[in-house]
This record gives sequence, structure tokens and C-alpha cells, in this order.
Amino acid sequence: MDAQVLAEAVRVLKDGGVILYPTDTVWGIGCDATNEKAVARVYEIKQRAESKALVLLACDLDMVARYIREIPPMAIDLVEVNDAPMTIIYPGAEHLAPNVVAEDGSVGIRIPLSEHCRQLAFRLRRPIVSTSANISGEPTPKRFKDIPQSIRDAVDYIVSPKLEAESTGRASQIIKLAVDGTVEIIRP
Repeated sequence: MDAQVLAEAVRVLKDGGVILYPTDTVWGIGCDATNEKAVARVYEIKQRAESKALVLLACDLDMVARYIREIPPMAIDLVEVNDAPMTIIYPGAEHLAPNVVAEDGSVGIRIPLSEHCRQLAFRLRRPIVSTSANISGEPTPKRFKDIPQSIRDAVDYIVSPKLEAESTGRASQIIKLAVDGTVEIIRP
């Protein structure tokens, strides 16, 4: 990722802003996952009910551990062997904006396969919201050209579309883990 683009995106995130950026899956709307006002703006931009949880991106398992009370051992194994975008729903979220945590206290976090996404979270030093760049209920845009103008106009910064080459254009699989080892596949 271009150092200047990365620095500007991180500055916007630190200032409580909302960015539009390519992830390892699809284009995302993002913000600091610990900033409740920024998270509320993401819900507003997407026209999405706050009762629907958002996915977060973390740079590594150490970052995940700072926001989850207890990481289920299976999560470590899954992350170590993972070679495709995978979001894990962890129980016991903490130190996050309350509006990113599901009603049951869980939160979905993915360690992205793309370096620029990991660097965003690493340099912010906190997880980043990563929800698809569409109006709730509308098709998920796979490429920048598919993102509605209303969303482009609503964010504070747009990361260079050149970086979308690392995106698969497909949503991640979602796996929900419980501390007791129970596994539920939400999206294969």
C-alpha cells in the first residue's frame, strides 16, 4: 500500500472519520471499531439497523485477544491454517464501541489476507469496522465502480481503487465459536 494513502486513511480513522476501502473480500465502509459515534455513522451511511452486527478487521491474533475475553482454542488453529477470507464470531467482546457488539455479547472479527488491511488496523492500533459498501439490502459491490455514489459521497476518505486487485469479490465465510468448543457455520 502506498505509504501516503495508508497515512491519510489512518489519520481519518483516528480523527473519528469513515473510510471506503478495498478489503480481501469486497469493498468496505470502515471506521475505528472503538469509536461509537463513527460506528453510528457507518450504520447511517448503510441505512442499516443497529441491531445487525458489523464485522471487524484486526491485524493479528494479538489484537483480537485485546478485544475478546477468552479466545476459543479452536480459533487459533483456524487462523493458523486459514488460506481464504474467514470471519470468526467470538464470544465475550470487550473494549469495543457498544454498537459493534451483537446482543449476545459476541463480535465477528477477520484477520484479512491483504497486507493493506492488516496495516490499517496495525497502524490504527485498533480493529476497523468492515461492512460491505452498499445500502442495506442492496447487492454487495464487488468492485469500486459498483459502489453507489451516495456511499462515496458520505465517507470522509476513499482509499485508492488500485488496491482492489487483492479483493476476491466474494464475502468471507463466517464461523461462530463458543468457548466450550461449539462451532456453528453461519456462511460457508
